[in-house]
Amino acid sequence: MSAGITPGALVDVRDLRVYFPIFGGLFQRKVGVVKAVDGVSISLFKGETVGLVGESGCGKTTVGRAIINVLRHMAHDVELSGSIFYNFTPPPVDILPLHHRSMGSYRAKVQMIFQDPYSSLNPRMTVQQILAEPLQLHTDKKGTELRDYVAWLMKRVGLLPDQISRFPHEFSGGQRQRIGIARSLATNPELIICDEPVSALDVSIQAQVINLMGELQEEFGLTYLFIAHDLSVVEHISDKIAVMYLGNIVEFGTSEQVYFDPKHPYSKALLSAVPVANPRRERARRIVLKGDVPTPINKPSGCGFRTRCPIAKPDCAKDVPPLRNVGEEHLVACPYA
Repeated sequence: MSAGITPGALVDVRDLRVYFPIFGGLFQRKVGVVKAVDGVSISLFKGETVGLVGESGCGKTTVGRAIINVLRHMAHDVELSGSIFYNFTPPPVDILPLHHRSMGSYRAKVQMIFQDPYSSLNPRMTVQQILAEPLQLHTDKKGTELRDYVAWLMKRVGLLPDQISRFPHEFSGGQRQRIGIARSLATNPELIICDEPVSALDVSIQAQVINLMGELQEEFGLTYLFIAHDLSVVEHISDKIAVMYLGNIVEFGTSEQVYFDPKHPYSKALLSAVPVANPRRERARRIVLKGDVPTPINKPSGCGFRTRCPIAKPDCAKDVPPLRNVGEEHLVACPYA
């Protein structure tokens, strides 16, 4: 096994850094960098769901896009370092330096469900064409076999097979997201990156989609990286939760540990903002953070959260705190938590 790989991990992210250069001036020279992801390590094991939460702009989606290795297509000058090991079939392969032509054999194993069901489906293609496209690229299915499989995918996500000739605009938001889920299932993947898949949906529809994803995970043995900012949704679906702030993971543990017993000051502030539906349940005191979120262009030295942290000390400005163990599989990036 390659050095540094977590034993048994399906996908292992090691010290991932994603920097986007900023160019300015008359000659468009590099004048700075946006440190979108600044040293993230996370392991995904088969059949589990890892929730990735944090404020908008903290780097959650960038981590997901790095795992499926599409960042160079989106920004050719992006600066990537670290390692992302795929371990679908031994030996593990670091896909981060691979060219897109070399990624072809791995694309079928890692799929993505996008946040916006209105823009993630091609409006000029029918559902039949949308679901058939990945099958034509990654499988040998043709003709009747292809059409039957597309119809089966439709039924499996709760849609009628006779709707396959319709276009995306003829469906509701929840139905479109079901089509997106069906598309992600088409190639029988091992890992699905879920980029805020329910944030654009009504609350009642969110529950239906979440329940569907749970059923599919159990049936097909799927692994999810579930990216979201709604902690109550993440707690419901996730086995483990990673909390991100300004490009770094500040806390990691089981969903019960992070949701019911957060240790990091930022995690505590996030949890205090979660609405409580039961009016008779005693609500924890709301923690209001002072100041604005620092820019990833000019991050604070040391701990990125220290400028807003209620327990910050002078030492926090020296070094980025490593994740330390505060319990069984419970890691916190704060020496004073």
